[in-house]
Amino acid sequence: MGPYVIRRLALSLPSLILVSFIIFSLLRILPGDVVMARIAESGYASPETLQRMREQLGLDRNFFVQYFDWAFHAVQGDFGRSLWTNDEVLPTLLGRMRVSAEIAVLAVLTAVTVAIPLGVVSAVKQNTRIDYAARFFSIMGLSVPDFFLATMLVLVLSKYVGWLPEFGWYSPLEHPLLNLQALIFPALIIGYRLAAVTARMTRSAMLEVMREDFVRTAHAKGLRARDVVIRHVLRNSLLPVVTIIGAQLTGLLGGLVVIEQIFSLPGLGRLTLDAVTHRDYTQVQGSVMVMATIFVMSNLAIDLTYVVLDPRIRYR
Repeated sequence: MGPYVIRRLALSLPSLILVSFIIFSLLRILPGDVVMARIAESGYASPETLQRMREQLGLDRNFFVQYFDWAFHAVQGDFGRSLWTNDEVLPTLLGRMRVSAEIAVLAVLTAVTVAIPLGVVSAVKQNTRIDYAARFFSIMGLSVPDFFLATMLVLVLSKYVGWLPEFGWYSPLEHPLLNLQALIFPALIIGYRLAAVTARMTRSAMLEVMREDFVRTAHAKGLRARDVVIRHVLRNSLLPVVTIIGAQLTGLLGGLVVIEQIFSLPGLGRLTLDAVTHRDYTQVQGSVMVMATIFVMSNLAIDLTYVVLDPRIRYR
């Protein structure tokens, strides 16, 4: 398996290089730059002043010179400083990622806790009232947007209950209760959508496996129905479920912009959105590269998990 991991990592390098070049190029195609964004905040500046500011930030240099200089430092873990705040990019990213990662993990745990039992019961009780209820739950989760649920939740709690959920983010080590209060509703809202997708995938995979010959053989041997479902059907149904859970977890790290905005959470998605608004090139480039790297590593981890779930799979 060692050579397989090394080969996968080597094959991932061209993808990361391509992502870095694309995001570097797209940011410079957008109209305006960080200098213009600063002037919009402070007022008028002469063309000479604008040129001098660009020279100080290195934006007047050749495109390829800028790219290779940034890439050379990025591979060493130095993403530079924010062009907007002058803070170091990497520490800022890691701090914001901690918030997004905590929300994502809570949401996925919520989804898995609900979705897998729901998908199993829905498959076993196919075309019964339980199955219809589970499918309705899934369809609603796929149909209703996260921002609508979040807005309605805040509105109902404030207007009809007279209570608002905790906003902002608190350190789980210093304020564990406040941290849980601040993240529980975002995690439940996001987890509902993830649970809808995962439950449908679990149900479909279970129904497909239940038609296999080895399942009928297990029943013919006199094994208890519960043992057949858990030990044979569910385990062989988990490969696509694990794939979709891993993809969801990775996508959540940078895809929580609206939820983070509604609940005032200083996460990675909100940081990236603000950086794009301010044309903060280095911050956006750092955010995208970190998320791309996590995505590559997550896919590799998912592939390696297949070996645990299905011993017949071997990587060379």
